[in-house]
Amino acid sequence: MPPADWTQWFRPDYAGPPFETFGGRHLASLLAIALFGAWMLRHRGADDATRRRGRLTLSAMLVVNELSWHWWAAHFGLWTIDKMLPLHLCTVLVWIGAYGLVTLNLTIYEFLFFMGISGPLQGVLTPDAGPFGLPHYRAVQTLVSHGLLIVAALYLTVVEGMRPTWSSVRRVIGGTLIYMAVVTSINAALGTNYMWTMGKPPVTSLLDVLGPWPVYLVPMILLGVANVLLLYLPFWWRDRHRERNAATSRPPQT
Repeated sequence: MPPADWTQWFRPDYAGPPFETFGGRHLASLLAIALFGAWMLRHRGADDATRRRGRLTLSAMLVVNELSWHWWAAHFGLWTIDKMLPLHLCTVLVWIGAYGLVTLNLTIYEFLFFMGISGPLQGVLTPDAGPFGLPHYRAVQTLVSHGLLIVAALYLTVVEGMRPTWSSVRRVIGGTLIYMAVVTSINAALGTNYMWTMGKPPVTSLLDVLGPWPVYLVPMILLGVANVLLLYLPFWWRDRHRERNAATSRPPQT
């Protein structure tokens, strides 16, 4: 029996089975991401040096994983302007998230928390892996990229104690809409489709049930706003609860 050709898991001319959404390997990958996230969040309450090592580890993993994708695409002659420019929201979040993990920049954290959980969650549940089934490099790289963004956002929140405010909600929604408009202008000029503003992604996604282009853009934006508000809800509830407790414990004025 000839030895297995392990290079098939790296080649772009992969002829194996395509990615199976919620198949056994996909579910195992989701479990691995969840376990890694839980392992990283164990640093809550640790000393500054330990927490910093955790942040730097996540930052390095984000950068190395993203650079490996560019190297892979360039190596096989697949690096093209219409696919590889850092304009997709999750790609931007990789770079600013890596920087934010090092610097603890509050503005970057706000975008990473709101956009780095809801968007990448869609990315791990319905990854844009195309014909590449697990454990092909491209499928693994896609899952790792989106999974690390979720873990990074939770790490800064749970371990480092950072949190969004109501002002964060306004900044993130406004900033994301402005960025979306800029990217759409670039798409129109270059004939590209970053952020899927000019057409749906080539894989099964939530956009499939939101209507044809450009109709789906409106519910897509509304769902994005709803996700931001939903993510802020626990913080709003906790603040309200604290204010109520403070009001009831305040001595009556005479």
